[in-house]
Amino acid sequence: MSITSSVYNILVLSGDPDIQSHFKHAFKDATVTGAKYASTLPKDLARRPFDAVIVEVKPGSSDGTTAIPTNIDHSHTLVITGSRSVLKRTSKLMQVMARQNAAGASKKEALSLEDYLEWKMGDFVKGMRDGSGRNLHPMLINAIERPLITKALQETRGNQIQAAQLLGLNRNTLRKKIHDLHIPVKRNRHAHAREV
Repeated sequence: MSITSSVYNILVLSGDPDIQSHFKHAFKDATVTGAKYASTLPKDLARRPFDAVIVEVKPGSSDGTTAIPTNIDHSHTLVITGSRSVLKRTSKLMQVMARQNAAGASKKEALSLEDYLEWKMGDFVKGMRDGSGRNLHPMLINAIERPLITKALQETRGNQIQAAQLLGLNRNTLRKKIHDLHIPVKRNRHAHAREV
């Protein structure tokens, strides 16, 4: 999921090629300038106005602002400093925000649920893989299914027949899931009286 936008001009100051590639993938190579340090930038690039400056700060370092080029106007430029792990998450967040901004500018559309879930689950899945996690699919399905059923029940004021219809489930299947997932069901009596 890449963004094709010449609007953004981003400077990434990091010695980690993965961080630079994360931003280049998200915003296309033409809009992202990567370097290890600001001092290693060619003079023409160092004077360029940037919409965002991303600076990797080593853990225990006191201040990342000393690594920012001196011509950067902090009142017109987004400046983000952080460790490698923070910057990797930031690249995904900025990608989602830019995509939402582009969609909103063109069609006034909200970010899709699929894009949001992809962004949120990326680090989780990688962490599970690095930690030798197993049975990820049923664990994620349960994590998504419980709040989905809970919200459907809230929307239907506890009416399980309406919630089952909303979810596209059989009523007995919904009741089994409510039991298995330990979802509390509260029926609003006043709402029931109004419905009758």
